[in-house]
Parts: sequence; C-alpha cells; structure tokens
Amino acid sequence: MSKRGRKYSEKFEEIDASKKYSFEEAVRLALSSSYVNFDASVDLAIRLGVDPRHADQMVRGAASLPHGIGKDVRVVVFAKGEKEKEASEAGADFVGAEDLAEKIQGGWLEFDKTVATPDMMGVAGKLGRILGPRGMMPNAKLGTVTFDVGKAVTELKAGKIDFKVEKAGIIHTSIGRVSFGEEKLLQNIKYFLDIILKLKPASSKGTYIKGISISTTMGPGIKVDTAYVRDLVK
Repeated sequence: MSKRGRKYSEKFEEIDASKKYSFEEAVRLALSSSYVNFDASVDLAIRLGVDPRHADQMVRGAASLPHGIGKDVRVVVFAKGEKEKEASEAGADFVGAEDLAEKIQGGWLEFDKTVATPDMMGVAGKLGRILGPRGMMPNAKLGTVTFDVGKAVTELKAGKIDFKVEKAGIIHTSIGRVSFGEEKLLQNIKYFLDIILKLKPASSKGTYIKGISISTTMGPGIKVDTAYVRDLVK
C-alpha cells in the first residue's frame, strides 16, 4: 500500500473519517483541506442504488452548472457552410470536416469536447475508435449532435459537463474549483443533485442515493450524510 504524503496526512487528521457531514460542513472541510499550490478541482462522487449492467438502470446526462467548473474547455466542431461560421462565432477552437477528421486521425487530440451537425456524423463517426474511449464522441443524447451548434459550443465553453454512472454504480464529476468559495460550490452541487434525482430509473428499487463524498485534487474525501440531499435541493 502506498504511503501518503505528510501534507495529506496532516489534512486528513482534521477530518473525522467515521463521521458523515452536512453539505456545508463537507465543502468547508474540503476547501480547508486543499494543500496544493494551484486552484484545485472540487469533485463529487455519488454512489447510486442502480445496476448499470441493465440498460433501464443507466443514469447519464449532461448539466450546465450555474457557475461552470472553472476550466478552459477546448471545443472542436464538425460542420460546413453556415454552421461552420456559426460555430466559429460561438467560440469553437477548431471547425472543419474531412480536414478535421484527418487531423485527428493523424494524432492531434488537443481538445476536450466534440460537436457535430447531424449531416457530418458520417465523417465524425469514423473516429469512434479514437474519440469513443476518451468520452469525446458526439452524442445526440448529450446535445453534441445538433444543428444548433452555436448553443452547443456556448454551453460547452461555459463548462457543461457530461456524466455517466460507472460499473460500480458511482458517478464522478467536477463541481468547480477551490477559488469558487463555499456558496458557489453549494449552488453547483444543489443543481447537479437535482438533476440526478430527476434521472432516477423507474426500475431502481430501494435507496437511490447511497453515498456522497466531496474532495479536492489530491485531498482527502469527506463523506456527506445523504439525509441532507432533499433539504439541499428544495
């Protein structure tokens, strides 16, 4: 088992690992326990009472958090004609068609999100083996296969996030940066949890949200009492 660093150990001692905190307490502790010399990401892990092996219990979607996630998102768009112009005006970092596909096939991957108009999916679809494993393939369900490319680019640049429950029934996502402060982080968490509650599968029985943890980059995880979920999203 790897040995934890001195700074991590010192911060971990400030947290009662046997206790489950309120959201306000957990965020406060997460911020105070961040010890890195950069603006650390604040992350949320939610354990759900679903079995992702069954299609009718898959929980996935996209969310435009009220305050974004504090990251510069690089967006490429597969489009032609007027839609190419629309994407560029919305702030896309690179717009193209066959030329863009060739560039990516050549090993260029300096971007975070991909958008495509429906008529360009024949071109973008050929990149499935490259973009798919990286979670960057355009997807109509996530709003990244659309003729409204201006809106899609604007939302992604503002920090729209995609999320999907993993095999173990856990959803991991960033909900901001340490520099956001407690209030903005709580507003982002509230917004995200409201979406997760609305996505509860009809076939999911028993407790839906089984556990929640908040942490910062390289920082200790702080458990949250799920009894506070309903109060937070009211």
